[in-house]
Amino acid sequence: MTIQTAPKKVTQATDITALQTENETLRHRLEKLESEKAKKALSKHKQEKALKPFQAELIRMQSYLEESKRPMIILFEGRDASGKGGTIRRVARYMNEKHYRIVAQGKPSEAQRTQWFFQRYVQRFPRGGEVVLFDRSWYNRAMVEPIFGFCTPEEYRQFMKGVVGFEKDLVRTGTILVKLYFSVTKEVQAGRFERRKTDPLRQWKLSEVDLQAQERWDDFTNQKYEMLKRTHVSNAPWTVIRSNDKHLARLNAMRAILNSVPYERGNQEIDFVPDPEIVISGSREVEMMEAERIKSGKFTH
Repeated sequence: MTIQTAPKKVTQATDITALQTENETLRHRLEKLESEKAKKALSKHKQEKALKPFQAELIRMQSYLEESKRPMIILFEGRDASGKGGTIRRVARYMNEKHYRIVAQGKPSEAQRTQWFFQRYVQRFPRGGEVVLFDRSWYNRAMVEPIFGFCTPEEYRQFMKGVVGFEKDLVRTGTILVKLYFSVTKEVQAGRFERRKTDPLRQWKLSEVDLQAQERWDDFTNQKYEMLKRTHVSNAPWTVIRSNDKHLARLNAMRAILNSVPYERGNQEIDFVPDPEIVISGSREVEMMEAERIKSGKFTH
């Protein structure tokens, strides 16, 4: 009898020990997960707090535009998942809603297809004292449309021929024009797409064009080069924002916007100087891309 029951007691003790060990492991994992979530939440809070002085300056900038009756247009361009939308939301977060608009144009209607190409954008332009932020703009014709066949080669040629003069007239008549191009690496873009696929709160962002963005990476890079090379001019220059780090991209985009307007700054203690690792002029980006092509035989970003 004793010989038969002894192993059973040992087995029971072993099972209890195993359960205790498993519970302890799960507890440690849960504590680690909660700690990581807390750190992430704290980091995000600090980042949002760091933006607030610049957001306050954007309100002052907006007041200057209202008083001077100057219209302002800000273009947000770049590859899919490059951080344009998040930056737009933070730029506009505390602005006076009566004096700014965010414009994201859909596909042109049949009637609009028969009109002058710029007409549907001009209809959304700001009045004096207003800011309009374009989440993608007429530069769709320089990037997305030719890649996916949404325009003819002749339509693309006519656009590239006319856009510099169009913007020159805008600036000449008093509009402040800021052109921002958000530049993200292929690896970071892939990671953001993957998150969109699995996150139910972000799945709506994933479009058919997005799904082809990685496959057509080189095509987009070639179009980016042509666009920057031919449309970066002194009166309407491009500012390239490195956006692998979303927070730094948002912060430096705000700096670039604020530095484009001659308003009286309120907070003299904050740093208005753009980070040279994040903010690059369009002409400099073209030079760097050309150097890459010479070195490796093709553009690499």
